[in-house]
Amino acid sequence: MPRVGRKLRRWTARILDLPQDVVLDLPRVTMIGGVQLTVENHRGVLHFSPGSLRLAMERGELEVTGKNLVIRTIGAEEVLVEGEITGVQLRSGSSSGSTPAG
Repeated sequence: MPRVGRKLRRWTARILDLPQDVVLDLPRVTMIGGVQLTVENHRGVLHFSPGSLRLAMERGELEVTGKNLVIRTIGAEEVLVEGEITGVQLRSGSSSGSTPAG
């Protein structure tokens, strides 16, 4: 049934011209230069250090690497990170089995 639901949401998004990230619960990543990154639709922080941030996603993880990383704001579904961002990687797949820190 989840597969049918996903197809219905995708069809609805296309017909109604809605953003797919909203309808399908996909991550939205906005980066300003290499100094600021906003991630929406995350499922929690898995790991944070000044050199890396790992976020749980609906299906997988998102890893941000860099130097002097600082979480400026964090909410239920949005994280704002600043610092010298050197990489962003989305690892898709089923839930990693990790649970968010907190």
